[in-house]
Amino acid sequence: MENEELLKEVRAKAQEWLSETYDEKTRNEVQRLLDDKDTTELIDSFYKSLEFGTGGLRGIMGVGTNRMNIYTAGSATQGLSNYLKQNFAELPEIKVAIGYDCRNNSRLFAESSAKIFAANGIKAYLFEDLRPTPELSFAIRELGCQSGIILTASHNPKEYNGYKAYWDDGSQIVAPHDVNIVSEVSKIKAEDIKFDGPDDLIEIMGEEMDQKFLEQVKKVSISPEVVERHSDIKIIYTPIHGTGVKLIPAALREFGFTNIINIPEQDVVSGDFPTVISPNPEEAAAMEMAMEKAAKVNADVVMASDPDGDRIGVVVKNDKGKYIIVNGNQTALLFIYYIITKMKEAGALKGNEFIVKTIVSTELIAEIAQKNNIEYFDVYTGFKFIAEIIRELEGKKKYIGGGEESFGFMPADFVRDKDAVSSCALMGEITAWAIDQGKTLYELLQDIYLEYSYSKEKMKYIVRKGKSGAEEIQQIMTKFRTIPPKELGGSAMELVKDYSTLVQKNLLTGEEVAINQKVTSNVLQFFTQDGTKISVRPSGTEPKIKFYFEVKGELKSRVGFDAAEEKADAKIDAIMDELGL
Repeated sequence: MENEELLKEVRAKAQEWLSETYDEKTRNEVQRLLDDKDTTELIDSFYKSLEFGTGGLRGIMGVGTNRMNIYTAGSATQGLSNYLKQNFAELPEIKVAIGYDCRNNSRLFAESSAKIFAANGIKAYLFEDLRPTPELSFAIRELGCQSGIILTASHNPKEYNGYKAYWDDGSQIVAPHDVNIVSEVSKIKAEDIKFDGPDDLIEIMGEEMDQKFLEQVKKVSISPEVVERHSDIKIIYTPIHGTGVKLIPAALREFGFTNIINIPEQDVVSGDFPTVISPNPEEAAAMEMAMEKAAKVNADVVMASDPDGDRIGVVVKNDKGKYIIVNGNQTALLFIYYIITKMKEAGALKGNEFIVKTIVSTELIAEIAQKNNIEYFDVYTGFKFIAEIIRELEGKKKYIGGGEESFGFMPADFVRDKDAVSSCALMGEITAWAIDQGKTLYELLQDIYLEYSYSKEKMKYIVRKGKSGAEEIQQIMTKFRTIPPKELGGSAMELVKDYSTLVQKNLLTGEEVAINQKVTSNVLQFFTQDGTKISVRPSGTEPKIKFYFEVKGELKSRVGFDAAEEKADAKIDAIMDELGL
């Protein structure tokens, strides 16, 4: 009976999309879904509305309320326009910047959005072609815009597209504006969207903005003399068909690197991502072509960016001559270690510096900060929370770096989001610095563990698509909240942090204390007595629930590194088995 009711509701919603409000192509596709005897696609397309959440929109492209199309993206733009006009009513002109990536329909959605902003009397600066997300963040600040958007689904598979909204500081939107904009967007109906704005309120951006951005990227360099000594190191870079192809090789050249080796097949800009299944530098399959090229030319480092150019993937050669992917935590460690070490050498640490990491990222970052008397902050997953800390401390303290485990780092605050452009250039410099000391990046990473402490991290996710999948993910979270594990990996559970209630409970003493975060989030964390940390959170942008594991270990010399890795891997695998993963 429940399924019959759902199908009845879905058909009624779909029938509304047959009205003249929608274009002919859309109406024809909706009619096809209605006529199809298999109702699976119809239900998935209309059983709910694609929510404009606090991170924007992300979904599979197609017709329907639960799909990315010009109407769902248009509703977001119209709602954002309404909010901007309310919030900046005193300004003579409201301005926004618009970017887009390589994905199918990204340009269509971007141009449609520009027209909608213009129809609402808002000046729209539209990039002439695809550009990396960090440049969009920079452009907002450079142009004095009140907001900005980028059309991208980051590293998701090719069926997806998305829409991220930014505020006047170049950061993705946070409270109170996030919930207020969500409220405005939820009020919009298709007939409310003003699609036909005047062209004179749309200005095209191009190379001039690129040059301004690259000028700032060049300032991220800490040791230009090291780059000068090793300018010809072999750097392999792949954009995996995305926006990084526009600026990352240029940024490396701005730093002074001369031997940048590309993967021609992956320089091809395409929303179909023809050489990979998923354009995610976290996944080995996406890095395979670059790693094969590295082995052929004996590369010093391999780097990749995701389709919108905000995530950085790094591959290094280990002590056995094999090229391996450095995980996101290790990438962040290399950045933080290098920045702090070089600032200490130069006497540039004044005592007012700070770094930011996310709660699911390695605790070793916090340890490095503490041992160097540098303040650090723990925030939720998402660079908008890192940017929020920067905004609060602007003019008071100096930001020197921040990152998260999911292959994102931001080495400077002229961008307020993940920045693969600056990060790739700086990682090239770190590679040169290691070589300057007679080391590889792999050995440099080992040195960090030896100087501070050793830990190992892994992430595992479970994909559950559609309505039933969303319900199953919620059930998993409820189970862990109701019956938390008593021990993991042979160590008693000590702390449980529930960010949905902002309560931290010591299971050994029964003591409860408040967690210092401004807003709640659907995240659980478990800490055992031996320092093991497990974080559980549903993804905010994909039909996944993610499990993050970090275990501590002992490392006394480089010789013992493999043994420490094997022991840590075995412990994480055992914990996964205990949790039924």
